[in-house]
Amino acid sequence: MGRQTLYVGRSRTLKLINALGKTCKTIGLDPFRLNADDMIRKAQQKAGFSQNLPQVEEGLRIMVKSINDEAMMNSFGSMAIKNLLERTLYGRYKIEQVLADDPSIEKTPVENPVFIVGLPRTGTTILHNMLHEDPAHRSPLAWECLLPYPPATPETFHDNPQIRTIRKEFDQLFKLVPDFQKKHHMEALLPQECISIDAFDFNTIQIVAQLYIPTYADWISNHADRLATMRFHKRFLQYLQSGGVKSERWLLKTPMHLMRLPELFAVYPDAKLIITHRDPSVAIVSTASTLSSTRSLYTDHEDPHRTGRDQMEIWSIYFKRFLHNRKSLNRENQILDLKFENFSTNFIQTAQMIYDHFGWDLPATTVDRFKSFLEKYPRNKFGIHEYTAEDFGLSRDLINSKFTEYNEFLSTLN
Repeated sequence: MGRQTLYVGRSRTLKLINALGKTCKTIGLDPFRLNADDMIRKAQQKAGFSQNLPQVEEGLRIMVKSINDEAMMNSFGSMAIKNLLERTLYGRYKIEQVLADDPSIEKTPVENPVFIVGLPRTGTTILHNMLHEDPAHRSPLAWECLLPYPPATPETFHDNPQIRTIRKEFDQLFKLVPDFQKKHHMEALLPQECISIDAFDFNTIQIVAQLYIPTYADWISNHADRLATMRFHKRFLQYLQSGGVKSERWLLKTPMHLMRLPELFAVYPDAKLIITHRDPSVAIVSTASTLSSTRSLYTDHEDPHRTGRDQMEIWSIYFKRFLHNRKSLNRENQILDLKFENFSTNFIQTAQMIYDHFGWDLPATTVDRFKSFLEKYPRNKFGIHEYTAEDFGLSRDLINSKFTEYNEFLSTLN
């Protein structure tokens, strides 16, 4: 499978699971094959809510067909993805049930949300996690995006059965895949990005990060209803805050917002955007590395060169769309650009600049919380994932040839 550092290592137990699953398939048994109709029926029965959700069903059907036709999952991947999709579909029906039972929830305001947006591997995660330490911010947490029902109350926000379940599942995953944390750190109480919210609408790159499914990826990029997904995004935030856990403003992040700026501002006209930037010849390779290692957990057929070319093409298209949309929207007073090389060496100074730019108060106590977080989670705390551009069939010149317009934009930033 190529250079070992590109892939997640597998424990003996995980290898045994894959071997047993392969044996079952040779005798015609495939208990984890996906069937969209069966998933919808079972999720509706379990949730006790049978309302049709056309957008959800369309995305699920396209996703399932793409997975069945293209993903080439191993046995662990088949089992994990089936469980994830069933859980996500059930969660969506329970969310809709709560919203239907109390229509007033969708009338509650979501004001001045903050979105951290940028190409993967441009510092968005550490910036999101650090700013989340400000009590004025409320981010969706990992457990809320995996087991959202019921919504948390102030009393249950940091201790409830959902949190304990997710912690147990993460612990089991780390035992099965010992070096997974080195490449993809996860904790139940850390902020989660919006791709996990999008997952409930089955219009998400989350599954694309796990599997090579080009048909579904094309549907997301060119055919899916981005406005409908952003409208659900707001309804999900309203659902989460219905339990009473609120702050001054929502703090959110995902690279996917690069391709849907018009839809984001249509739903959140008062939104503030922090957009992170990095040399694409570095960021694309780092993104390809992350995806290759993640996908190698779910399939035995991951091709790093394919992933590298695919990511280069996809993000070059997204950035062209981003630059065009940004120019036409004329929302510059709501956007702050940050270059990775400027803020990655001084996060505290960057935080002060962000707060000054948007006119927010930054008390000394909050700065202390930022510093404590950075001390607790230093860069490369869980190890270093080694790779080169050549591992993915890429080169600096090749990537830059695809990002000419974006590089010209970068040259205008301080």
